[in-house]
Amino acid sequence: MSSENKPSVAIIGAGPGGLASALLLAKSGVDVTVFERSKEVGGRNKVFERDGFKFDLGPTFFHYPEVIEDIFKAIGLDAHEELQLKRLDINYRLIFGQGGVLDCTSNVDQMCERIEVLSGKKNADAFKKYLLDNRKKLDKSKQCLQEPWFGVSDLLSERAFRVAGVLRPQRSVAKDLMKLFDDDRLMLAMSFQTKYLGMSPFNCPSLFTMLAFLEYEYGIFHPMGGLGNVSARMGQIAKDLGVDFRMEEEVTEVIMDKKTIKGIVTKNGEFYADKVVMNADFAQGMTSLFPDNVRKKWSNKKIDKKKYSCSTFMLYLGVDKTFDDLPHHQIYASENYVENLEDIEKHHRLTWDDPSVYVQNACVTDPQMAPEGCSTVYALVPVSHIHENINWDDEKDPFRNRIIEQIETKLGYEGLSEHIISELVITPEDWGDHCYRGAVFNLAHGLDQMLWRRPKNEFDEIKNLYLVGGGTHPGSGLPVIYESARISSKLLLDSLGIRPDWNGVDTWFSSRKRRSKPAKDSNRKGMEVSATKLSHN
Repeated sequence: MSSENKPSVAIIGAGPGGLASALLLAKSGVDVTVFERSKEVGGRNKVFERDGFKFDLGPTFFHYPEVIEDIFKAIGLDAHEELQLKRLDINYRLIFGQGGVLDCTSNVDQMCERIEVLSGKKNADAFKKYLLDNRKKLDKSKQCLQEPWFGVSDLLSERAFRVAGVLRPQRSVAKDLMKLFDDDRLMLAMSFQTKYLGMSPFNCPSLFTMLAFLEYEYGIFHPMGGLGNVSARMGQIAKDLGVDFRMEEEVTEVIMDKKTIKGIVTKNGEFYADKVVMNADFAQGMTSLFPDNVRKKWSNKKIDKKKYSCSTFMLYLGVDKTFDDLPHHQIYASENYVENLEDIEKHHRLTWDDPSVYVQNACVTDPQMAPEGCSTVYALVPVSHIHENINWDDEKDPFRNRIIEQIETKLGYEGLSEHIISELVITPEDWGDHCYRGAVFNLAHGLDQMLWRRPKNEFDEIKNLYLVGGGTHPGSGLPVIYESARISSKLLLDSLGIRPDWNGVDTWFSSRKRRSKPAKDSNRKGMEVSATKLSHN
């Protein structure tokens, strides 16, 4: 079928959600054009090189691969083969400021043994119960996270009743875990993952005790060459499927007819499309591209009043030595962890005395990330999003020095400062060019900003506009960003009357009826590109 006869979709942004959407839509026979302002695909999920050292710009944890496995299966490929996923023996090492170390693993027997050594048999047994409880929670809530939410009436659906018993809206992640574990360190071990959502476990809904469970149930992987290579490979496969990438072509305006989007505008002129998918940061994209008067629920004023996630302070260090005795991932949790969290979320100030720090030692798994005999050291510190209380021009250098000291003394990188030969520091102000207020995890994930209260996948205030990414349902974090792309793609294809062939992967939602009839040419197939060809291009 010629491109003239295909429905057309313009995708704003080549981040993970935009790439996943491009794959599914192109496989379904849609003419897809992706507009990206940078030279490379991936958004913040990309690998960059500096002085011969390779770093992941953003995410470094690759877990819960089920969604990306399904997306690759839908286009006829094997995700593990295409993405060179290596499962880590130690998920991460947790170092507690209160004392003690825990090497977390997906091997349940080993994990129980290590918990027993750290805090006794009672807590080891509690861990087994934690796994059982959250396996049940995932089973009952999974459908809610894999399907769209249109409004409060969805609370009366069967899927909502299924999850109601495990949601526990009156309890936070921390409160839920405290009922299981009598050692605060174990509560912390199963809850620091709420940082993926940019929230404190003391404020995050109890549903998200599942985050740590997913790591134990499915493991943590490292894509060889860096997590950003996932995006690079997805981009190449999308090109093989016929997707047109317009790199270094930023969308500056949208073409509107009242409350219907008709296309986009770039430096090269106007581009009209039947549908538009926005993969930009939601608040940033809405306030910069769309007229305020077409957004009643999500006006600039209302967007400004929403709650936003934390941000991150980043160090990307090229080091002229290796750390073969240190694991791939390490997290140091402040002795005063609660106060540290309050500094971030409540007081919007920096923690100087004992900040929590995450450090990645990628070269212990993947030596190609650095020159021979060298290492990349990636450090992430959760901090407040952009706020008047913190002047990063003044704080950047002294805070950098404090974090280096913390890495040296708390995480085993002795003498690190003497071996740094390349360095890049990124503050929330730097993220602000990409994320509203520098909130790298987008809108916060409280119950007041989840499900139908989050911007909808099929945006209800602008016709023919679909959202993907952390700013829509189901939320932030790579697995759920991919899920947002799958949800939005299903809705978009249904609006076109297309019933695609996704190689046995579901193309609709089990609890909903399709809203449109098949198009007259519904027997058309997506572009027939063999898995063999895709695998070797």
